[in-house]
Amino acid sequence: MTEPKPATGRFAGLTAIVTGASRGIGLAIAKRLVAEGGRVVLTGRGSEALAEAVESLGGSNVALGIAGHVGDTDHQSEVVALALDVFGRIDLLVNNTGINPVYGPLVDVDLDVARKIVDVNCVAAVSWIQHVHRAWMAEHGGAIVNVASVAGLRPAQGIALYGATKAMLIHLTEALAVELGPDVRVNAVAPAVVKTRFATALYEDREDQLKATYPLKRLGVPDDIGSVVAFLLSADSSWMTGQTLIVDGGVLLTGGAA
Repeated sequence: MTEPKPATGRFAGLTAIVTGASRGIGLAIAKRLVAEGGRVVLTGRGSEALAEAVESLGGSNVALGIAGHVGDTDHQSEVVALALDVFGRIDLLVNNTGINPVYGPLVDVDLDVARKIVDVNCVAAVSWIQHVHRAWMAEHGGAIVNVASVAGLRPAQGIALYGATKAMLIHLTEALAVELGPDVRVNAVAPAVVKTRFATALYEDREDQLKATYPLKRLGVPDDIGSVVAFLLSADSSWMTGQTLIVDGGVLLTGGAA
């Protein structure tokens, strides 16, 4: 019987937790990590979608999917415990989950909804970092990437509260980079509009008009973000921490924020 070849690549022997990874940007990040030798633990709300994602990545030898609510601390504890039990380590964390259930003027936002957005987009990210730091990274080191948005760098009409939470996430990235260095690096990525189900409302029925405002004349795709996140998680960025890489097709140069 032929034994499997050892994994090779930038992430050989390393394990990552990627939240919100059953599809879209999160799944693209996971695919990039696995393609370069890593193992991934995926989270998301739907068990069926996660099972399909795990299968697409190559099955249980390289991927594990655990359904739950990203802000549930019991779920976070379960994911961390299973990651350590199955793969033995947690070297990398990607806080990818984000929500934006409202579109419209900030002055009209329901405050209960506002609290939910802050909790999922910011508080949950801090909680995930606390969990992996206590369980593994404090002793062994690691790298973390938070998925922010260009809306956190410049106001975007209709999604102001979402943008405010992403601005907070960028600030948290910087603060945590100072606190957790030198053994743990913390960076962020700020995409513009990426063609995912999450962002459909931003480009549906006006994609041609929107992409014309981008110097690169196209909207992003999940792989555009996956490759940059992989760089930030890898040793290739070993002298970078507290940074937010803008991946926007150049749109901020034209005055846009989406």
